[in-house]
Amino acid sequence: MTWSRPTRSLAALAGAGVVLATLPALAGPALTASAAPGDNGQWSGTKPYALSGGVTKPVHSYADAIRETVYVLAPDFDGDGEQDRVAADIVRPVELDRAGVDVPVVMDASPYYLSIGRGNEAEKKTYDEAGNPALTPLFYDNYFVPRGYGYVAVDAAGTGRSTGCVDEGGKSDVGSVKAVVEWLNGNAEAVDADGEPVEADWTNGKTGMIGKSYDGTLANGVAATGVEGLETIVPISAISSWYDYSRSQDLPFSWNYARGLSERVAADRTEDVDCTATYDRLSAEDDDETGQYNAFWAERDHRDGPVTNADNVTASVFVFHGLQDLNVKTDHFSKWWDRLGENGVERKLWLSRLGHVDPFDSDRERWVSVLHRWFDNQLQGVANGIRREAPVDVEVAPDTWITQQQWPAGKRTILRPTGQGTLVEGKAGTGTRSWLNAPQQTEAAALSAGTEANRLLFASAPLKRTVRMSGAAEARLRITSTAPVGQVGVMLVDYGLGERVLATGDGARTTQEQSCVGSSVSYDDACYYRMTRNLGTTPLQVLGRGWARLDGAGTRTVTVELDADDARVQAGHRLGVVLVGAAPSRLRNVDTSATSRYTVDLSRSRIEVPGVVPVVTQRQSARPAQGWLPTLDEVVPGTVAPRTQGFQLPR
Repeated sequence: MTWSRPTRSLAALAGAGVVLATLPALAGPALTASAAPGDNGQWSGTKPYALSGGVTKPVHSYADAIRETVYVLAPDFDGDGEQDRVAADIVRPVELDRAGVDVPVVMDASPYYLSIGRGNEAEKKTYDEAGNPALTPLFYDNYFVPRGYGYVAVDAAGTGRSTGCVDEGGKSDVGSVKAVVEWLNGNAEAVDADGEPVEADWTNGKTGMIGKSYDGTLANGVAATGVEGLETIVPISAISSWYDYSRSQDLPFSWNYARGLSERVAADRTEDVDCTATYDRLSAEDDDETGQYNAFWAERDHRDGPVTNADNVTASVFVFHGLQDLNVKTDHFSKWWDRLGENGVERKLWLSRLGHVDPFDSDRERWVSVLHRWFDNQLQGVANGIRREAPVDVEVAPDTWITQQQWPAGKRTILRPTGQGTLVEGKAGTGTRSWLNAPQQTEAAALSAGTEANRLLFASAPLKRTVRMSGAAEARLRITSTAPVGQVGVMLVDYGLGERVLATGDGARTTQEQSCVGSSVSYDDACYYRMTRNLGTTPLQVLGRGWARLDGAGTRTVTVELDADDARVQAGHRLGVVLVGAAPSRLRNVDTSATSRYTVDLSRSRIEVPGVVPVVTQRQSARPAQGWLPTLDEVVPGTVAPRTQGFQLPR
């Protein structure tokens, strides 16, 4: 649920009956090193911060902070013959400006500041009569500016008060934000509203980028250029490859998405710029018809592209992602995490059982505490011990968190489908199994009892003990199809009653309670509604989904990659693998025929699951007893929440 919240004073909020809570000091866990000299909460004037309890304290005035806008001059990405001007709204401590003490920068670059807004409450930027920033969405400025940081909120090219044109994840997106980092580091030019040159002589050139969804995607892309001065990024539920956001192994989720998204985020911009040529190019080059990865998508690939690439990353990376995120799917963080690890990038990871939800909304105290310590260490150089702590935190069950040194955890197990409908370890099955494509079959129907003709289900015996599935599953199938162009989908499922975070509503709901994080003024308060987990007892949980295109009728071997997950599967539950053709609630299906037949060769097919599975042997290969599969009515409430096929914002 999105709340439309006008900025109000704390007194007004309390008078309206809203429950307000003030967060504790958020000093974090006990430090592993003793407090440094001068750790007394008093600002000395030689450093931008004061320490108390090993963390920076709010010693600078937020009410008196300098608020200004500069326009960074970026390359002419839209080809109109003029440099693009990128609007950067700045909030920084006036005391440090007067003392001549340089500060590091926390930055959130976004295309949403004047279009759909930011955060759970969809805040939008506002400005005073002189055009200087008043309300800057989210809590980052309220919290970090009093602690000796500058804050910069950037309008990506073609959005807000910036010129240029949006090109969803391409050179304009990344290059416009990169130019701001370069200006902060002394390697680019900027002007004020009157066109007069402006230098970033108030910063030490160290920048940390943060943001959720599209904002975090911009952070990934800028880091993948290797730009100097970017010290750390904190991508929250962020895209690492726009191809993977728009496709699943050559199957489109929707058509002309790049154009549609670019036009949407530019809808409320202040600059009158004709971007028709850019939008036409997006539609012409996206190759929806074949779904193939081409030069267009390579430009928008931050992991392995020619423009942005994980090999270039020098910044540290603190990743957050929801394991039930059906908007920005979990393959975005898992593949990004792997590529960063290959290059020795300093990494930190948080994974929750929620969907597309900011941890600030769902786990506020813990998140603000660890983020505070992370920025203190990475940008202020505070030796607070955070680098010596285990870097990975995973919520493997509702409100059950595990801290560990690496991700994924555990080994991998090979399971094989049999003609009896079972999953076994050991010798491969024999024969074949078939199903008919069902263009209108929902995911819930495919997972429940009574749909054998339009899907295949292979299930294990009940688990002997509780196991943990950590990572991404993969199905290698020898498959024959009669469709000229077809599709195959695979789902890994935990069958069994259990209390889970519900998939619907991203697993969370907004409460009527607010808590205040940082300093407030009349036009920009630091109070936000909390979210709480939606819990319920469900008959199953999908642990991974994947789809692949099949070009040409006939037989081939296809490997279907499933999205990553990390969850406990309770003893007594069964692991199921479901095979389908069409997925109308998720894909633009390329095979819409109800007569297409898909056949799997069991002797040459297998499923590799992420975890040790003490379940099945050849002696347990009898078909599972009837009655354990849930009915469709039992599956629907809170169990599956398919991504709606068509236009969706990564917000």
